[in-house]
Amino acid sequence: MKTGKYETLYIVSANLTDDECQKIADHFKEVVEKNGGAVSEAAKWRRRKLAYEIKGHREGNYILMQFEGPSRIPAELNRLMNISDDVIRHRIFTREDIPA
Repeated sequence: MKTGKYETLYIVSANLTDDECQKIADHFKEVVEKNGGAVSEAAKWRRRKLAYEIKGHREGNYILMQFEGPSRIPAELNRLMNISDDVIRHRIFTREDIPA
């Protein structure tokens, strides 16, 4: 099975506490690891104002996660983030390393 490097940036409600945000981040990290991947970085950025209102939200907590693994992982994360009430918006990117 093909493996790759990926990055996902997702926004969760600004009404959530830091502990609740961490619980969500841990859940998605666990999904990656259970599907044979490895998370190299998972960090919560600060709360930011959204460029436009999304699902009634004007602010959100941004979370960035970088990981490696089989190509099925981004599809599974996408599915789970789409059905999650906590995730306002998300994007998953394929990372290409730039040679030095």
